[in-house]
Amino acid sequence: MGKSFSVTGICALAIVVFIGTITPAFGLNKVSKSPYLGAVLIDADTGRVIFEDQADAKGYPASMIKLMNLLVILDAVKAGRISLTDPVTISAGVSRMGGSQVYLKEKEVFPVDELIYAMMVQSANDAALALAEHYAGGMEGFVDLMNKKAAEIGMKNSEFHSVHGLPPGKNQQPDVTTAQDMALLSRELLKYPEALKYTSTQLREFRPDAPEPFIMRTHNHLLRDFEGCDGLKTGYFSAAGFSIAATAQKNNVRAIAVVMGSPTSKERDKHARALLSKGLMDLVQNQPAKSPETPLAAPAVAEKESAAEKASAVDEES
Repeated sequence: MGKSFSVTGICALAIVVFIGTITPAFGLNKVSKSPYLGAVLIDADTGRVIFEDQADAKGYPASMIKLMNLLVILDAVKAGRISLTDPVTISAGVSRMGGSQVYLKEKEVFPVDELIYAMMVQSANDAALALAEHYAGGMEGFVDLMNKKAAEIGMKNSEFHSVHGLPPGKNQQPDVTTAQDMALLSRELLKYPEALKYTSTQLREFRPDAPEPFIMRTHNHLLRDFEGCDGLKTGYFSAAGFSIAATAQKNNVRAIAVVMGSPTSKERDKHARALLSKGLMDLVQNQPAKSPETPLAAPAVAEKESAAEKASAVDEES
């Protein structure tokens, strides 16, 4: 087994003490800290913690919550309750969804598979709600499934109240999680190798047959510039700060790094890269001799850009 490494070995990853509290809507405390609210690095195979720093500090997951959406949907597909080819008819409520989106229109019809791409690549809130309505009849029922799954896999410090991770509205509670819980969630999701085809996609056309297809772009910069990275999800809104759950594989070993609540995307990405680099080094150096196995991986996918590039998303989500 591998050994843990110190904070000084990760380009000055500092100890951060979180003294804020999580409060209801219209009183959201800003939880971001420098360099982050909390961070953790684990071996995806065994779950062994390689590094942690305030990993149980509670913060807001923002769009990282969509990793739980994906897990619930893939569980349902595996159980035969829904299919990736199921047609989903867009409701009026979905068409009014705000934040990061693919601008779904009432009565449009898309397969489950395409809506998953929209949710994971574009971080589309409207796609997340459409999937919730299709499987569970609406957000409330789907959120119940999310919290049930969180309890099942040991996410002891998480509580979900939405399917999209947006800041809560009036009389609503915020979604709450920790870096440690997001690492548990990411590891559980990776039990589905097909999850990586969604989380590794950098660029994809939505409505490809339209005169001007919508170009979906990932918010995960590590897919472009960190070798072996093939997921998973970023999250951001002002009070939450910039967060990421990232994974990468090398030589048949895989690491998962979570950085929550950084003040900037640049700082978040810097520490996520440092964690993954050190984690993969630790795992490669300490892996036991064994027969070659098929790695849990999918290549980062970037589909060809079209003239509709102008329809792409802004760099950060909300």
